[in-house]
Amino acid sequence: MKQPETESFWGGVIKSMGLVFGDVGTSPIYTLTVIFALTKPTYDNVLGILSLVVWTMTILVTVEYAWLATSLSRKGQGGEIVLREILLSYLKSGRVIAFAGLLTFMGVSLLLGDGVITPAISILSAVEGLLIIPGLESLNQKTIVLIAAAITITLFVVQSRGSDRIAAAFGPIMLIWFSTLAVSGLVSILNMPDIIKVVNPWYAVKFFQHHGFAAFFVLSEVILCATGGEALYADMGHLGRKPILRAWYFVFVALIINYMGQGVFAIQHPEAKNCLFGMVQNQASFLYIPFLLLTIVATIIASQAIISGVFSIVYQGITTRLMPLMKIDYTSRKLQSQIYIGAVNWALMISVILIMIIFQKSSNLAAAYGMAVTGSMTITSLMMIMVFSHTTRWKVPIALTVFLIDFIYLASTFTKLPHGAYWSLIIASVPFFIMLIFTKGQKMLFRRLMPLDMETFLISYEQVYGKGKNITGTALFFTRQGLVVPPYIVHCILGSSIIYENNIFVSITRTEEPFGVETRYQPDFAPGLHLFDIMAGYMTVVDIERLLIENGVKEKIIFYGVEDISTKNPIWQVFSVIKKLSPNFVQFHKLPARKLHGVVTRVEM
Repeated sequence: MKQPETESFWGGVIKSMGLVFGDVGTSPIYTLTVIFALTKPTYDNVLGILSLVVWTMTILVTVEYAWLATSLSRKGQGGEIVLREILLSYLKSGRVIAFAGLLTFMGVSLLLGDGVITPAISILSAVEGLLIIPGLESLNQKTIVLIAAAITITLFVVQSRGSDRIAAAFGPIMLIWFSTLAVSGLVSILNMPDIIKVVNPWYAVKFFQHHGFAAFFVLSEVILCATGGEALYADMGHLGRKPILRAWYFVFVALIINYMGQGVFAIQHPEAKNCLFGMVQNQASFLYIPFLLLTIVATIIASQAIISGVFSIVYQGITTRLMPLMKIDYTSRKLQSQIYIGAVNWALMISVILIMIIFQKSSNLAAAYGMAVTGSMTITSLMMIMVFSHTTRWKVPIALTVFLIDFIYLASTFTKLPHGAYWSLIIASVPFFIMLIFTKGQKMLFRRLMPLDMETFLISYEQVYGKGKNITGTALFFTRQGLVVPPYIVHCILGSSIIYENNIFVSITRTEEPFGVETRYQPDFAPGLHLFDIMAGYMTVVDIERLLIENGVKEKIIFYGVEDISTKNPIWQVFSVIKKLSPNFVQFHKLPARKLHGVVTRVEM
């Protein structure tokens, strides 16, 4: 993966708008509409709810992600897997390390679950804007879902071609989107200028005083305004921290102005079905259709950013050995961060369309939305507390306060379980159990394979090599660790006496840094045996063939191990299926097929 290049001030800001803020930037389409469908938009209610929105975005996006999370990075990279790598470098206790691992699994799984629901609600809510156009009010919901599904299918079908060609247009379009939100909000605010007093948190407190426990339920919908905030941290590696923060301050102001404007419109038009669309049509009906088209484009850009984010999360999971290997294609010659994972793409597309069909309306989806996001936020803040306790201790009280607020919001979303929120948990459970079974299975498999230590192996190896019946040429063997010999090599060289004049053991070690590749070639480690160690960052794409050529290695044949797992344990049977379905090491690294020779080892688990 390529590290972010230095951008001009405005170039970086505009690019950030297209790549990072699509999700949080499209939340005004549905947030207040959903809230006011449940709570009457009286003057006092609107002031209280707008105050909650302002402070939710301030604390959960600006403080948690823009200030705290983005201060924790590895060579400019962010995200929960990166946070785990930072945390592991400080931890010593096995139990705490296991707890940190579990938190990562949960956080990543919830983010992936969010990656299904967010495109569904964004695209559906935008397409529903057609219902306000005169003459189209009678469109049935099935037609709306069909149009939304068609947009979704088109979006996922073009993923394999890469988004870097059209990504240059994302930033300017989103700049127009945020500017439009700000202008429409400002026009509405002019009708009731005193609405700006909602920046005073006292109105949020008063809302709780008047509504009691019912206000707690409203929190589960207010959180919708902060969905997508995690992208500030997760996408930091693409552009760097500074451009994202600069862009966020502009986006934050534009969103707050728009929410205030929607609040004024809701007070004056309590019968309106959609606050944003109703407000724009009321201000300038002749501009409504262009605005609707802009909305649909903005939701497509937001969905594209989410899909790219899911690819990045899965790639990080693969390189850190949290997830099984998957076929990866690189869609850009310039940016290695532009990747395409077919299995993830199609699974995501089917899931998004399925969610649209199940929920039918964006308002129904909103009733189920938020649990995955707040769960991920809560886990992030908890992990930050753990990191700050080892680094910047003065930030611990701030992170702890954020964690408690996150937890309150998370608790409020449990009220959504009867309304379909369990779907986010069902979706998140799939990657969670895959990661859990895969990582546990890999450890068990390694133990059952019983690899030999190098010293013991060399005693027999030198005897076999010394017989002089060696095959001409060079053979490559892949080992997991430099001085540990896997069973397939023992079986191949010692058991079957398949030994070449030159035998090279290649190992790849992932370092604690995200980037960088170093190689260490140790010729003549033993007669006819050479070691080739590759030390690569945990987010770095390793081109093994190129590294070998650079070090003057011209192999004749490449041996690799294949495990045939035999088990009656249902969990290990699932692990066996995962192993069979995922590409093996040599397929993942695209080594030349004509040279490959797999050696099967039967393993009882």
